[in-house]
Amino acid sequence: METIRIGIAGGAGYTGGELLRILINHPQSEVCWVHSNSNAGKPLSDIHADLYGDTNLKFTDSISQDIDVLFLCVGHGDAKKFLDSHTLESGIRIIDLSQDFRLNHQSIHGDRSFIYGLPELNRDAIKQAQHIANPGCFATCIQLGLLPLAAAGLLNSEIHINATTGSTGAGQSLSPTTHFSWRNNNLSVYKAFEHQHLSEISQSILQLQNNFDQEVNFIPQRGDFTRGILAAMYTECALTLDEAFQLYENYFKDHPFTHLSQRNIDLKQVVNTNKALIHMEKHGNKLFIISIIDNLLKGASGQAVQNMNLMFGIGETVGLRLKGVGF
Repeated sequence: METIRIGIAGGAGYTGGELLRILINHPQSEVCWVHSNSNAGKPLSDIHADLYGDTNLKFTDSISQDIDVLFLCVGHGDAKKFLDSHTLESGIRIIDLSQDFRLNHQSIHGDRSFIYGLPELNRDAIKQAQHIANPGCFATCIQLGLLPLAAAGLLNSEIHINATTGSTGAGQSLSPTTHFSWRNNNLSVYKAFEHQHLSEISQSILQLQNNFDQEVNFIPQRGDFTRGILAAMYTECALTLDEAFQLYENYFKDHPFTHLSQRNIDLKQVVNTNKALIHMEKHGNKLFIISIIDNLLKGASGQAVQNMNLMFGIGETVGLRLKGVGF
């Protein structure tokens, strides 16, 4: 069994920590180094206390070329800076968890071309790719709820979306809206109609339905919980509910992490897993769709490992059969 040798840049944040929790238990991976300028020399468990006893690795401020794949868990805008300031051998594959390379007009960087890494959209291309732009968390959750309709050419009216994310979606750096005293017992809207993930969503819809010209009305919310995204969306659709379920089941039948539920769904069903669950209802001429994921796993680090598995030709679910929280 071949071992995939891994380097991680930006390993001190939430996505870096989640990635480490998966990879140190992944049967075909070896984490060789974890880069962090501000934490160099410290044990990983000084920052990610739950890793105490699981690894003796320390953060480093240097990189080694003796890896097969580099995960970039740095902030938005910093992935390009990291690649510009560090020379990497051409055979090293890259999976970027920032938003730097997700859009088509930003996907070329020097001699590197990045593939948008949503397996339910681009799995065959991911298998052949050298460089992956991991999707955004809101974008993943919302796209999984809409892409089967786009693939059938059925997104022909406005789309209305209300989606709530946990506090980890804001990253680890403190800001006025991430402090416990503000977030606890609170709910707020932000970036209404202009969230940065809208461009990803529209780009993917157009990839499947090139005549799409409707408004995507997206209202994001900050929730009073740590992790998970629930997106509730609706659009006009002539399909019956049974026809809609059949369409979605056919679209996702070969994708191991996305599942249809006839019953209503809730976040605890997906938190701490790489699963996405989708539930649908029909109300008059409107198809109502609920999509849920864990923003740090299927919305970030879990999906990044899923992409790694596809790139290296191993089982798509290896290392990702994670236990949900349940209670």
